[in-house]
Amino acid sequence: MTNFRVIGRGLTYFVLFFGALLMLFPFIWMLSTSLKTTGAVGQLPPQLIPNPVSWENYKIVWDKVNFGRYTFNSLFLVVADMIGSLLSCSMIAFGLALFDFKLRKPLYIAMLATLMIPFQVTLIPSYFIWKTFGMLDTYYPLIIPSFLGGAFGIFLMHQFIKGLPRELYEAAVVDGYNPMGIFWKIYIPLCKPALAALGVFTFMGAWNNTLGPLIYLQDKKLYTLPVGLLYLKNDTEVSTALLMAGAVIVTIPVVIIYLIAQKQFVQGIASTGLKG
Repeated sequence: MTNFRVIGRGLTYFVLFFGALLMLFPFIWMLSTSLKTTGAVGQLPPQLIPNPVSWENYKIVWDKVNFGRYTFNSLFLVVADMIGSLLSCSMIAFGLALFDFKLRKPLYIAMLATLMIPFQVTLIPSYFIWKTFGMLDTYYPLIIPSFLGGAFGIFLMHQFIKGLPRELYEAAVVDGYNPMGIFWKIYIPLCKPALAALGVFTFMGAWNNTLGPLIYLQDKKLYTLPVGLLYLKNDTEVSTALLMAGAVIVTIPVVIIYLIAQKQFVQGIASTGLKG
C-alpha cells in the first residue's frame, strides 16, 4: 500500500509540474523572444535561449512608445481603482451581511444578476452617459465606477464576512461601538485575506484594461500601457522582438503583485464559503 501511495504521489507531482510548465511556456517564450535580435526571431530551428542576448529591445520600445508616461498613467488608474473598489465593496458587503432590512435579499439577488450581463451590453449606454456629463477624454469614466462597488467584489467580501462569527458584531455593539467603528476596527483587520484577493483581481482588471481607455480616451498623453502596446502592435516598423519586449513590460507588474500577495490571495479565495 505504501508503494502505491508513493507512486500515486509521484504521478501527481509529475502531472502538476507538467501542467505548470505548459502554463508558463508562453511567458518563457515571450521573454526569450524579447531578448532576441530581429534576425534571430525567425531562425529555424527556434532558440529558446537567445544568442546573443539583446537588451536593446527594451530601451527601444520604452523610448518609441513613451512607455514611461503610459506606465505612470496605468499606475495612477490602478491605485485609484483599488482604493475605490476595496473601500466601496467592503462597506457594501458589510452592510448586506450584518444589517437586516426589508429589501436586503432582493437587492443582493439583483446585484448578483448583474454578473450575468456582458460588459458589451452596457458599453454603449455608459459611453453616452459619460458623454452627457462631458467626461470623455478624462479618467473619470475609468475611476468613478470603482467607487460605486462591483458585483463580484461585493459578493467576495460578503461571503467572507458571512463566514465570520456573528457574535463579533453583537459583542462590539454591547461594548458601545457604532457600525463604522465596528467596520474599521474589527472587520477590516479580519478581512485582510479577502481584501488581498479582491485587490489582486482589481489590479489585474485595471492594469490589463484595454477597451475602457481605448473608448473613453483620445489624448495620447492619457493612454495606458495596454493601449500603448496595442498601438505598438499596429506599427508596421515594429519587429516581433520589440512587441514581445513591450508585452513583458506590461506583464511583469502583474506577476510581482501576485507573488507578493499570493498567500493572502489563496487564503482569501479558499476561505470564501457559500453562505447566503
